[in-house]
Amino acid sequence: MLGTKKTASVYVSGGHGRLTVQCERRPTDEEMRRIEKAANDKVAEGAEVLEFEMERAEAEGHFGDVIYDLFPLPPGTNRLHIVRIPDWNVNSCNERHVENTLQIGKMKLGKARYRNSKRELEIEFDLVR
Repeated sequence: MLGTKKTASVYVSGGHGRLTVQCERRPTDEEMRRIEKAANDKVAEGAEVLEFEMERAEAEGHFGDVIYDLFPLPPGTNRLHIVRIPDWNVNSCNERHVENTLQIGKMKLGKARYRNSKRELEIEFDLVR
């Protein structure tokens, strides 16, 4: 929604978390409401979360660099664990995920902090079960 492409960090502990993404500006309150709605719509959809491994060169050829976040990939990594929600998101990640988005539960966005010097937006969220 905001044109963000890269994730700087993700932290989740229990039902609380923070997502930090590269972003050019602070979102408006209305944009935050639309982001929360879009996320919850995707959760409610029960979209399948696909997980598979690919050779790094093949993954880059197929998906490009959108599979990478801002945190570095360990040197010498030749096989990637890919997590994909069709028509929504694709990413290289080493963590296990849910089988479908319905398993996440409803999200409530909290504070949004924008760091102009780093061009990073940090959004807190809570999972409401």
